[in-house]
Amino acid sequence: MAFDIKGILSPFKALNQMGKHPHTVKFPYEEKVTAPRYRGLHFNDLEECIGCGTCSTICQNKAIDMINIEGIDPSSGDTGLRPRVDNGRCCWCALCVEVCPTGSLSLTTDYIYVTEDADSFLWTPGVDNPEGKEKKSFVSDSEHSLLEYARVPMRELEGSERVKSFAEVVLGYSEEEARKEAERCIGCGICTDNCPVHMHIPEYINAIAHGNDEDAIRIIYDNNPLGETCGKVCTRRCEEICAISKRGEPVAIRWLKRYATERAANEEMVKEIVNPTILPPNGHSVGIIGAGPSGLTAAYYLAMRGFNVEIYESKAHAGGMIMYGIPKYRLPLDSIDKQIEYMESIGVKIHYNTMVGKDVTLEELHQKHEAVFVGIGFEKPYSIGLTNEEAEGSIQAVNFLRAINSDKHVEIGDKVVVIGGGNVAIDAARVSRRLGADVTILYRRRVQDMPADWEEIEGAEDEGVHIKPQAIPLELITNENGRVVAIKYANAEMVPDPKGGRPRPKIIEGDEHIIETTAVIGAIGQEADYSFISEKIKSQIEIKRGRIVVNESQQTGVEWLFAGGDIANNRADAISAIADGFRATKGIEKFILNKEN
Repeated sequence: MAFDIKGILSPFKALNQMGKHPHTVKFPYEEKVTAPRYRGLHFNDLEECIGCGTCSTICQNKAIDMINIEGIDPSSGDTGLRPRVDNGRCCWCALCVEVCPTGSLSLTTDYIYVTEDADSFLWTPGVDNPEGKEKKSFVSDSEHSLLEYARVPMRELEGSERVKSFAEVVLGYSEEEARKEAERCIGCGICTDNCPVHMHIPEYINAIAHGNDEDAIRIIYDNNPLGETCGKVCTRRCEEICAISKRGEPVAIRWLKRYATERAANEEMVKEIVNPTILPPNGHSVGIIGAGPSGLTAAYYLAMRGFNVEIYESKAHAGGMIMYGIPKYRLPLDSIDKQIEYMESIGVKIHYNTMVGKDVTLEELHQKHEAVFVGIGFEKPYSIGLTNEEAEGSIQAVNFLRAINSDKHVEIGDKVVVIGGGNVAIDAARVSRRLGADVTILYRRRVQDMPADWEEIEGAEDEGVHIKPQAIPLELITNENGRVVAIKYANAEMVPDPKGGRPRPKIIEGDEHIIETTAVIGAIGQEADYSFISEKIKSQIEIKRGRIVVNESQQTGVEWLFAGGDIANNRADAISAIADGFRATKGIEKFILNKEN
């Protein structure tokens, strides 16, 4: 037998390792310290997560799906879903963490998961390891992220320049700027749920990002025929819950909509690009009262479905409050005209200077049409309730804006006081500045309580409008000729609401002041004028807090009568009125065609 000296010496060579630090640890008695950015098991802060699904979308291994979690319900800006990880597929690349817009998803120092169940490979971060919050290692931050949190700035005229005319303030995105801003969108679709019309927001933004502007226009017009209006003056609730806004600035959804719709320069281009499918006449007729956003929307989609549609508009121009209430530096006339002319080109008929209740009755419209939609808006201003309110120089904001937008002269002098804090008050103040007046806004609450859009408030301040918060008007002071020459107001303190609501203003006794003025413009709200509705019909419908009660199809208590816009919802914006018109289209079509069958 051969002698193997190596076999004899090998055990003794192992003695060289004695005293050296071992490469392994005695788990679980000893814990191995991981690197500072170690990529262990996932953790998700369930309260910070909004269920956008970006982690699932980016995972190249299809290791993440979105599931419902008990106790977490969908809400505005939150889908109610949470990510679940398939550890049999995950490679711990951490792309999911890098693109999490809220920063809720992370990786932890935990890397061992022991179970006797061979099929237990699904892991719901934050549910299966709530203690992981204290063990986070690999996290993302907004400064070093794959996402872009800073918005592409919108170019505007300088405040000192824009008060010199009614030129449009916003200059719009260039093609390069629009593409760059659109690329910020992660396509989660949370914005769509918060949009009253449920516009296809990620889809048209994606089209813009890829240079397909005409596709973006077609997508926008699919469920919003007034997309250009919304691109200029929408209250953009979609942006309020944008996932990117959790750590940065929301995607400029409104400005991107504006960019796309403005690419079609006139109604011929809109029609050529949208190429709407218009069904042949079906022999049915619908009458619409008011050519505002809700009425125009209903008319547009009903005409596409083959209905004969006739709008009865009391004024000389269509558009309702977007025409007569929104100043032209925000929404130019040629923009409104382009949208109206496009609607007329596909068959919408508008009878101008036709007031229902005077030139034609509601009953006569019912005799002519199988269904009637009412979208008259809130155009009757509230009284400001002050002494001498009827004096010369006291003006209601809606009347003032209507006159200015109708190219009429309104004498306001050089020192104007506006009462109110909503968008109408801001519009009246900014228009007054353009007419050369020094303007002060008196608002009874704090600036942060003002219901006006914050961009409009900032715009007013940039243009030199003075905002005096916590100021309660008391009396209009007139001269011997009965003209307003001053306004008395009292400063107020904010008193907490014991029921948990917002603080309310309380006059500070003795802290009263007087401002000299050449005009006072009241802007504390409006209501509808229902005088055209007969008592017989009024007895069959419900009017609650000044608004007509409708069902989910915008149908009133009278089966052939539908309503939408300000008179049927309390949102007071164009996009909500458009949504009402879109719903009414389906409701009217169902009502008429069901009767036929």
